Amino acid sequence: MKKHTLAAHNIRFLFWAELFGSVRFIQPVLTLFYFSRGLDESSVLIVMMFFSIGVLAGEIPTGVFADRFGAKRSFLLGALLAISSHSILLIAFEPWIFFLSSFLTGFAATFFSGADEALIYESLKSSEEERYMDKAMGEISSAKFVVSILVVIVGAFLAKDLTEQQFQLLIVMSILFMAIQLVLLLFIKNLPTQGGFTQPMMKQVMDGLKAIRHTPQVLWMFINISLVFIPATAIFEKFDQKLLVDAGLPVYWIGMVYAVAALIGFVAARSIGWMTRKINRVSLLFLTGMLAVGGLTIVALFDTYLWVVLGVLLVLKLVSAIRYPVYSQLSNDVIPSNVRATTISLLSILDSGFDLVIFTTVSGIALSGFTPMFLACAGIALAGTLIPIKIKQ
Repeated sequence: MKKHTLAAHNIRFLFWAELFGSVRFIQPVLTLFYFSRGLDESSVLIVMMFFSIGVLAGEIPTGVFADRFGAKRSFLLGALLAISSHSILLIAFEPWIFFLSSFLTGFAATFFSGADEALIYESLKSSEEERYMDKAMGEISSAKFVVSILVVIVGAFLAKDLTEQQFQLLIVMSILFMAIQLVLLLFIKNLPTQGGFTQPMMKQVMDGLKAIRHTPQVLWMFINISLVFIPATAIFEKFDQKLLVDAGLPVYWIGMVYAVAALIGFVAARSIGWMTRKINRVSLLFLTGMLAVGGLTIVALFDTYLWVVLGVLLVLKLVSAIRYPVYSQLSNDVIPSNVRATTISLLSILDSGFDLVIFTTVSGIALSGFTPMFLACAGIALAGTLIPIKIKQ
């Protein structure tokens, strides 16, 4: 990619904003934090459901907001709401407070969802570099892996005794880093052509729906990505800490395991351009999807073996680092510019719907143990992987 362009500027600041905004020192012990505050396995999945409800509630209005007022304002509002939602964890001792925090976190995420892709793709387009969209998204997403390498080690070490004071410290430290993200987002530059959509909101939404109807391959691609992501990333990551501890890993080693996984994710995200030169994007999505299916099946059958849990955790981190940047390139190549953020947000509503259905189903299966739960997850991921993908000719 060229240097000293608007795309280079925005990619650089989004990388650093993503880096500081992804800091969650409590992440390596989050599930253990939930259990210490009185939640059980079913309640943890309900927390995830409220995140999806927040996304469902926010996708259309925040997508419309981004197309009307630009990505920068959307990012700033999202960052402020994210700080508020994380702060609520300081006083979360009842399930409903966790549900509220999760809902607000999901709503906050929608201010970034779609707006970030729209900003980067249009920025690249301004310098005729849109073919590098997957590489750019890989670079930006690699920020969270950089963070994880340090944060998970520090977080796990500081919370090694799982005391209330340690949990409170981790939450406050995260809030401080999220405030730095807010400052960095002030340096984002909107394109002159982005924002300013002045037609009625319903017309904007209808244009987004038309874009999806006229390019159905985008819809099928999105379903493929969602049905693999939800079980292989969203659900697995909520229980990997318990799997590791139950298999015999000391709590203070969780951070080191996460750091290794983050390093793998970072290298993979930074290597998207190289991968897509060696393997075509559709094949890459299929191969990573089958890796997810295999990993979930193996952990379902051998969850008491520490080396199995460790191996699957690393494989699924690799999968999550590769799939979304590749999808982002394929989908943005066919989405119209004027309603790009709205269209992506409309697709995300479908993802939230899948979240609710899958989380509800899996939460019931989870009562029977990890084996049936992860076998169900493997089946869902397989269904998603087998959905055919057609690319723009």
